[in-house]
Amino acid sequence: MERTLDHHHLESLITFLSVARLGRYTAAADVLGVNHSTVSRRIAALEKAVGGRVLTRTPSGWEVTDLGRRALGVAEDIERALTGLTETRATGELAGTVRIGVPDAFAAHFATPAMAALQRKHPRLAVELMSATQRARQTRSGVDLEVVVGKPHVHKAVATELLTYHLGLYASREYLADHGEPQGLADLVSHRLNYYVESALTIDELDSATEALPPMPRGITSTSVFSHIAATKASAGIGILPDFLADLEADLVRLLPGNYAHAATYWVVGREEALRNPAVLAAVAAMGDATA
Repeated sequence: MERTLDHHHLESLITFLSVARLGRYTAAADVLGVNHSTVSRRIAALEKAVGGRVLTRTPSGWEVTDLGRRALGVAEDIERALTGLTETRATGELAGTVRIGVPDAFAAHFATPAMAALQRKHPRLAVELMSATQRARQTRSGVDLEVVVGKPHVHKAVATELLTYHLGLYASREYLADHGEPQGLADLVSHRLNYYVESALTIDELDSATEALPPMPRGITSTSVFSHIAATKASAGIGILPDFLADLEADLVRLLPGNYAHAATYWVVGREEALRNPAVLAAVAAMGDATA
């Protein structure tokens, strides 16, 4: 960076780091225990110090600019120096913090158990799972790894396929008793659909899941897959649900499996510099083992 950051800018850098990771001024303010205007003021001070914009607004929140990436590296170095968490002992024990952006369903069923097992082997390792169902971001700011749905097209990063799963049609036994079981896709026109909020869905593999279906009135839509499951269990309609979760629910019935099964894939994306960290590599390996 062309300009020098001194100790007076530490507060601004830590604030910037929080916004970069969370994507929202309000979320960063909550974490830091300050108000929105304080966050805004600190970011403005940092931008004045480095001579340019470090954040840019996108539909999914604030993302880091090219200049911001350089400031982010400084902020992360300072954080590591302050906490002393990134050292790896000669014994091979992993330490530090691995930050992973991950969709709800993958986090609950795969990532959380995998990271818990990894922590049992390496007690000094901390893991932060940040819920997000979105495309891989070109900046990948604030996280070491991102788990995304659909093959990502990113630069200066490594993408590894973890799992292929299927979305299926499910309904509760109570719902089927009240409304009857559809015998073909054409019968779905008289049933409500529980799925994602259309305007908030930016992932092609998930967005295209409804293309094979006839027009259906919407039941309960949500940005969370767990709400899709809850709505379907509550008989709000028929849900498009991931098989690895829905098949565990005894009161849900898979509908028309021979007519509808929409394939989707999970990929893990890591910044090249992040993958030089043994702890990050271990996290990738653990998620790979969990989905094997």
